[in-house]
Amino acid sequence: MKKAAKAVSGKDVETYLASLPKDQRVALQKLRKLIKSIAPEATERVSFRIPVFYHNGMLVGYAAFKAHLSFMVMGTTVMKKNKAALKDYVTATATIHFTPEKPLPDSLVKKLVKERMEENDARALKRKKK
Repeated sequence: MKKAAKAVSGKDVETYLASLPKDQRVALQKLRKLIKSIAPEATERVSFRIPVFYHNGMLVGYAAFKAHLSFMVMGTTVMKKNKAALKDYVTATATIHFTPEKPLPDSLVKKLVKERMEENDARALKRKKK
């Protein structure tokens, strides 16, 4: 895999994606399209130098690095809840690493995004009741 370009701080998502090597760009564009289909009302912008979707707060994000791509679920609860499903992946606190050659299964992404939406919706409802 080629070296990822440095993240472009303060730029839009299209600029971020255009700065990547083709294999990484194609993989992240596919992930982006899938996330948009699951959470069509979510907004997307570059935050913390990576593309992030927002739905009642940070929902999920994605990024390219030299040796891998990352899917960030922006919370530990979903990671802990899906530990068994994630056992074949390198993970960090709230991040799943993958490569263009071995992308995340659509079914796993759908499950994680839906669970994050439920978490964010519940948190927003709780705040509203206060």
